[in-house]
Amino acid sequence: MNKIDVIIVGSGIAALQLAYKLSNHKHVMIITKGQVKDSNSFMAQGGIAAAIAKTDSPQQHFHDTMTAGEGHGNEYRVNDLVEEGKKVIEELIDAGAPFDLEADGSLSLGVEGAHRVPRILHSGGDQTGKKLVNFLLESLQASDHITWMENVMVMDLILNRDGKCIGIKAKNSNEELLEFYAPHVVLASGGAGGLFTQSSNHPTILGDGIALAYRAGASVGDLEFLQFHPTLLSANGKTVGLISEAVRGAGAILVNDRGERIMEGIHDQQDLGPRHVVAHEIFKQVTSGKYVFLDITTIHNFKKRFPSISQLCKAHHVDLSKGKIPVLPGSHFMMGGVVTDRWGCTSIKGLYAIGEVACSGVHGANRLASNSLLEGFVYGSRLSMFLLKTKVEEYPKDFVPAPDNKNPLESLPFTRKELQEKLTHYVGIIRNNDSLQHHFAWLNSFSIDPFANIDQCRRADIQTYFMWINSVLMTQSALIRTESRGGHIRSDFPNKDYKRWLRKSIIHYRKK
Repeated sequence: MNKIDVIIVGSGIAALQLAYKLSNHKHVMIITKGQVKDSNSFMAQGGIAAAIAKTDSPQQHFHDTMTAGEGHGNEYRVNDLVEEGKKVIEELIDAGAPFDLEADGSLSLGVEGAHRVPRILHSGGDQTGKKLVNFLLESLQASDHITWMENVMVMDLILNRDGKCIGIKAKNSNEELLEFYAPHVVLASGGAGGLFTQSSNHPTILGDGIALAYRAGASVGDLEFLQFHPTLLSANGKTVGLISEAVRGAGAILVNDRGERIMEGIHDQQDLGPRHVVAHEIFKQVTSGKYVFLDITTIHNFKKRFPSISQLCKAHHVDLSKGKIPVLPGSHFMMGGVVTDRWGCTSIKGLYAIGEVACSGVHGANRLASNSLLEGFVYGSRLSMFLLKTKVEEYPKDFVPAPDNKNPLESLPFTRKELQEKLTHYVGIIRNNDSLQHHFAWLNSFSIDPFANIDQCRRADIQTYFMWINSVLMTQSALIRTESRGGHIRSDFPNKDYKRWLRKSIIHYRKK
């Protein structure tokens, strides 16, 4: 194997964009826990937002992003996102990315929640993530600088005596312990939506990157801000897949089983209000005993416009000819994560984070629809620029790991399912002190060391352990923030507290 310049953990849009930008200059290893296409990016039905229309501007996109983030976004990072986002999309178009077109050959631009103008590009109708992931994979096929490692779970970051990240420990599907070294290690492993029982996320997305970074000593933050998507398909009381916001952008409205429009009078954009607002209202309807539906009767050629959603509905025996799709909210996107600067650098030298795993400041307390794929492309590009201009002082032969004196992890007294069910019940869409205190006490009732040695553990146990770490950090963050803002809603503190919490972040890191 050639020397590795960059290790990338994950295989979504952010990972693939970074690899693509580095592929002519660096030897890159991409490590993924499952198959390459096992990512939220590949599953993304919605589009990618960019101010490319003549009637639009990055300034308008900036305004909508900051508004959706409810005062918690970083203006400088959001400006990077919208300004460079326009350029990145133009590069993709020039490279032949398969975006949908109107009959006259112009780009087809849709509108989604909290966007004031049409700026959403789609590919394959509701298959944008799949099409763009495949486009990047095809672009990488010819490169001999890329090494792919599938079905390999990263379990630890390796630091040297100076505290620099110099590699990773991992286990393959045969439970063999592996080590790989490189001057640069990039976390692009996605968020933590799979920690909840009702989620739009790929089942492998369970907060691994956050746990890895925290255990290594990196700062993680804003973990109380989890976005619940308003419209997941409901089948027998369970969520079974996402119904894209683009459906509401095309004219669908939310109604309850009495036929009442539930978003009238709730937000000035009604059904296209910010996701946390719409999800909160659906949750209130459901907890009061009502059922909620997407009324799609005004959308012509629904099956042609939304082929993936139509297939999903068919698979779960939803008759689209009746014009209503049953929906429930579910966990969708983590606004917090591993704290980074504007290039993707973390608080540990040699360690970087991009995409949903990162807390980059671009989403604030609530992500604007279709800004997630954009973030992946923009930060993949930004980090590539940083790495290409960074001088490498040492290579693997010089790397000496710091000694590991941690105690081994003992057996875990709970199951993955139990963690998911309890987190959903106590730290779900609406939280309060009693529920949070109860869950935090339960999580801490076990003598578990979040920094234990896990070399001898099986992959399944490591996964459950990482989920526990994420649950502790998320619950503690939700307890500390005594206000409601964006994706963090507390019934006992229903309003924003500008004096105490404006632009304040809750940061966790390993104490020395």
